[in-house]
Amino acid sequence: MISEKNSLQHHMFIETFLGQTPKINQTAFISKSAAIIGAVEIGKNCSVWHHTTIRGDANFIKIGEGTNIQDNSVIHIDSAKFPTIIGNHVTIGHSAIIHACTLESHSFIGMGSIIMDGAIINSFSMVAAGTLVTPGKKVPKGELWAGSPAKKMRNLTDEEFEMIEISAIRYIEVGKAARLGESAGPFSHFSIKPIPNEN
Repeated sequence: MISEKNSLQHHMFIETFLGQTPKINQTAFISKSAAIIGAVEIGKNCSVWHHTTIRGDANFIKIGEGTNIQDNSVIHIDSAKFPTIIGNHVTIGHSAIIHACTLESHSFIGMGSIIMDGAIINSFSMVAAGTLVTPGKKVPKGELWAGSPAKKMRNLTDEEFEMIEISAIRYIEVGKAARLGESAGPFSHFSIKPIPNEN
């Protein structure tokens, strides 16, 4: 685990709240612009990207292994009833709001989605970009939900089941690249495309 001293030294936005200090596995990539506060636990090989906020002030947030939380996302809790529980190998797209809910392992949350208090997103289910999952709603395994409020659109295809797994694996590699540079390679699920030279 990253110690409180090291966390605060290298990431000015990792903060203790009323004696609760984030516990972050040393293999996780945490962007220096991410804000992580209070009773938060982040597992192995996770990645937390730029300008994300994870605030566990009046309840706790637990994030499993190999999960990626993309840029500008917000993870928060309900102090009265619900913590936020995020499983292993979950993909959370850019600018999502995850509030006092449960995202089971191998779930996929599209960009700009809002998941509200007490909702449960089951393993191998997918929430489309821009979706509002209302309080207490349960998204079953193998289904794509979309809309505001969210409703079932259809069952997932075999390709989408595979994509959910590959997305998590890819972000584990990207996180390692961001943390360790070229020494983290070789990479099998992503490659960089440099800006072309113009002569």
